[in-house]
Amino acid sequence: MVDDQLVIVPCGHAKIWDKNPQAGPTTAKNSYVGPPFVLNRKFAESLGSRWLILSAKHGFIHPDFIIPEMYDVTFLRKSTGPVAPTVLRDQVIQQGLQWSRRIIGLGGREYRQAIVNAFEDKYLLLSAVHN
Repeated sequence: MVDDQLVIVPCGHAKIWDKNPQAGPTTAKNSYVGPPFVLNRKFAESLGSRWLILSAKHGFIHPDFIIPEMYDVTFLRKSTGPVAPTVLRDQVIQQGLQWSRRIIGLGGREYRQAIVNAFEDKYLLLSAVHN
Protein backbone atom coordinates (compact mmCIF):
# COMPACT_ATOMS: atom_id res chain seq x y z
CA MET A 1 0.00 0.00 0.00
CA VAL A 2 1.41 3.39 -0.97
CA ASP A 3 0.67 6.30 1.33
CA ASP A 4 1.10 9.74 -0.15
CA GLN A 5 2.59 11.26 2.96
CA LEU A 6 3.79 10.19 6.39
CA VAL A 7 4.53 12.65 9.18
CA ILE A 8 6.79 11.54 12.01
CA VAL A 9 6.40 13.45 15.27
CA PRO A 10 9.04 13.15 18.00
CA CYS A 11 7.98 12.00 21.44
CA GLY A 12 8.46 14.45 24.27
CA HIS A 13 10.17 14.62 27.62
CA ALA A 14 7.06 15.88 29.45
CA LYS A 15 4.60 13.06 29.96
CA ILE A 16 1.16 12.67 31.50
CA TRP A 17 2.69 10.93 34.54
CA ASP A 18 4.60 14.12 35.41
CA LYS A 19 1.23 15.81 36.02
CA ASN A 20 -0.67 12.75 37.18
CA PRO A 21 1.51 9.89 38.50
CA GLN A 22 -1.61 7.70 38.82
CA ALA A 23 -2.56 8.04 35.13
CA GLY A 24 -1.82 4.40 34.30
CA PRO A 25 -1.42 3.09 30.72
CA THR A 26 -2.18 5.86 28.22
CA THR A 27 -2.28 6.17 24.43
CA ALA A 28 0.91 7.62 22.99
CA LYS A 29 -0.86 10.68 21.58
CA ASN A 30 -2.05 11.52 25.11
CA SER A 31 1.11 10.43 26.95
CA TYR A 32 3.29 13.27 25.68
CA VAL A 33 2.03 16.59 27.02
CA GLY A 34 4.82 19.12 26.50
CA PRO A 35 4.38 22.15 24.22
CA PRO A 36 6.76 20.87 21.49
CA PHE A 37 4.86 17.59 21.15
CA VAL A 38 1.49 19.33 21.20
CA LEU A 39 2.65 21.74 18.47
CA ASN A 40 4.09 18.95 16.31
CA ARG A 41 0.96 16.82 16.79
CA LYS A 42 -1.31 19.69 15.75
CA PHE A 43 0.82 20.28 12.67
CA ALA A 44 0.71 16.59 11.71
CA GLU A 45 -3.05 16.39 12.23
CA SER A 46 -3.63 19.59 10.25
CA LEU A 47 -2.09 17.98 7.17
CA GLY A 48 -4.63 15.18 7.22
CA SER A 49 -1.83 12.70 6.61
CA ARG A 50 -0.95 9.49 8.33
CA TRP A 51 1.27 10.29 11.29
CA LEU A 52 3.37 8.32 13.74
CA ILE A 53 5.37 9.10 16.83
CA LEU A 54 9.07 8.38 17.08
CA SER A 55 9.55 7.20 20.65
CA ALA A 56 13.15 6.91 21.80
CA LYS A 57 12.08 3.85 23.80
CA HIS A 58 9.56 2.13 21.50
CA GLY A 59 10.56 3.34 18.02
CA PHE A 60 7.91 4.20 15.42
CA ILE A 61 4.53 3.93 17.14
CA HIS A 62 0.93 4.63 16.19
CA PRO A 63 -0.72 7.49 18.11
CA ASP A 64 -3.05 4.93 19.74
CA PHE A 65 -0.18 2.70 20.90
CA ILE A 66 -0.45 2.19 24.65
CA ILE A 67 2.44 3.48 26.73
CA PRO A 68 2.21 1.42 29.93
CA GLU A 69 4.11 3.71 32.29
CA MET A 70 6.47 6.63 32.71
CA TYR A 71 9.92 6.33 31.12
CA ASP A 72 12.87 8.62 30.52
CA VAL A 73 14.68 7.60 27.34
CA THR A 74 15.95 10.07 24.76
CA PHE A 75 18.10 10.16 21.63
CA LEU A 76 19.80 13.18 23.22
CA ARG A 77 21.58 10.99 25.81
CA LYS A 78 22.80 7.61 24.59
CA SER A 79 23.23 6.54 28.24
CA THR A 80 19.41 6.33 28.51
CA GLY A 81 19.38 3.42 26.04
CA PRO A 82 17.37 4.71 23.07
CA VAL A 83 16.07 2.24 20.50
CA ALA A 84 18.83 1.05 18.16
CA PRO A 85 19.04 2.19 14.52
CA THR A 86 18.72 -1.42 13.37
CA VAL A 87 15.43 -1.76 15.26
CA LEU A 88 14.12 1.42 13.62
CA ARG A 89 15.12 0.13 10.16
CA ASP A 90 13.35 -3.16 10.90
CA GLN A 91 10.22 -1.27 11.98
CA VAL A 92 10.22 0.71 8.73
CA ILE A 93 9.99 -2.58 6.82
CA GLN A 94 7.63 -4.35 9.25
CA GLN A 95 5.19 -1.42 9.25
CA GLY A 96 5.47 -0.78 5.50
CA LEU A 97 6.62 2.79 6.08
CA GLN A 98 9.03 2.66 3.14
CA TRP A 99 6.06 2.85 0.76
CA SER A 100 5.24 6.43 1.71
CA ARG A 101 5.91 8.79 -1.18
CA ARG A 102 6.89 11.65 1.13
CA ILE A 103 8.10 11.47 4.71
CA ILE A 104 8.10 14.56 6.88
CA GLY A 105 10.27 14.21 9.97
CA LEU A 106 9.83 16.73 12.75
CA GLY A 107 11.93 17.44 15.81
CA GLY A 108 15.43 18.28 16.89
CA ARG A 109 18.68 17.15 15.31
CA GLU A 110 18.99 13.79 17.10
CA TYR A 111 15.42 12.74 16.28
CA ARG A 112 15.75 13.84 12.67
CA GLN A 113 19.01 11.90 12.38
CA ALA A 114 17.30 8.78 13.75
CA ILE A 115 14.65 9.15 11.04
CA VAL A 116 17.26 9.61 8.30
CA ASN A 117 19.15 6.52 9.50
CA ALA A 118 15.96 4.45 9.66
CA PHE A 119 14.83 5.29 6.14
CA GLU A 120 18.35 5.23 4.69
CA ASP A 121 18.05 6.40 1.07
CA LYS A 122 14.39 7.49 1.11
CA TYR A 123 13.65 11.12 0.24
CA LEU A 124 12.81 12.95 3.44
CA LEU A 125 11.57 16.39 4.37
CA LEU A 126 12.90 17.37 7.76
CA SER A 127 11.78 20.24 9.92
CA ALA A 128 13.69 21.80 12.76
CA VAL A 129 10.64 22.24 14.97
CA HIS A 130 12.46 21.34 18.16
CA ASN A 131 11.42 18.87 20.77
